[in-house]
Amino acid sequence: MGEDFESRLAQAQQTVARLIETIGQVVVGQSAVVEQTLWAMIAGGHVLLEGAPGLGKTLLVKTIARCLDLEFSRIQFTPDLMPSDVTGTNILVGDEAGRRTFSLHKGPVFTQVLLADEINRATPKTQSALLEAMQEAACTIAGKRHELPRPFFVLATENPIEMEGTYPLPEAQLDRFLLKVLVTCPSEDELTQIIVRTTGHEGAMPDRVVSRDEVVALQVLCREVAIAEPIVRYVARLVGASDPSAPGSPELVRRALRYGAGVRGAQSLVLAAKAVAVLSGRAHVSFADIARVSKPVLRHRMIRSFEGEADGIATDQVVEVLLAHVPLRPAAGDAVMP
Repeated sequence: MGEDFESRLAQAQQTVARLIETIGQVVVGQSAVVEQTLWAMIAGGHVLLEGAPGLGKTLLVKTIARCLDLEFSRIQFTPDLMPSDVTGTNILVGDEAGRRTFSLHKGPVFTQVLLADEINRATPKTQSALLEAMQEAACTIAGKRHELPRPFFVLATENPIEMEGTYPLPEAQLDRFLLKVLVTCPSEDELTQIIVRTTGHEGAMPDRVVSRDEVVALQVLCREVAIAEPIVRYVARLVGASDPSAPGSPELVRRALRYGAGVRGAQSLVLAAKAVAVLSGRAHVSFADIARVSKPVLRHRMIRSFEGEADGIATDQVVEVLLAHVPLRPAAGDAVMP
């Protein structure tokens, strides 16, 4: 790590601090939600925001998109929404000579920041229309592959599954979200401030404070953060212990889970921890970074068993048990992995 990396790291901190300050002019409280959403942006991943209606999930996403100098689209997911409403379709058009040809009518997915609002209101067929876009930043229409603009983020909001009129997201799609962030109710002071802000004169929209090049630079810097081999092995043990069929997995895991986190979960732990290191101004990942990101990274990747659901065991409880059960066992003198 040279002086150039250190200067880029310092510049990244200034960029993110400017972004957080601007978001705070619109969004009251929810500092943890804002921070975790920025982890995903820096790591180049997607975010699923879960919370009851009216907690500011949509406002947060719109504000972040406004602060970034990126293209923005919004899809309001409803039960009658079709996959072509998301990706687009070929339509038949005619020219002045009377010839008819098919022309691509691009859907709202052709953007850089996509707000998938109330994603679990749509049927699984429509939800899955985002799978290819989220994994490969591309979509296939009528057999032809179309690349999406880079960078590409999906910031999806959902209501809790137990609310009426919702469809659980397919496990394969849940796994594509780097983080699942829980949006909680504001405190009394925060709610008071929200009421004052929203019932008086309408406030001005925030300025665009972070350019596309700065977003890309943050993502490149995140990948360059170092992680020592003992920490990588700790991540592997942590994810391995979430498998209820693995020998030595905690008793709660065997009882409460049907499936544990997979390879994408391990990759996401490392990438999110690298983003935390960037925000902290460090050139390397620590064990504490892994613990810090473990709940938002793993909570949606572990599938509960019938017994786990019946007993009301939350996946966050399972993560806490995993962190307590899996030893760190750092080995001194190990090489640092890029």
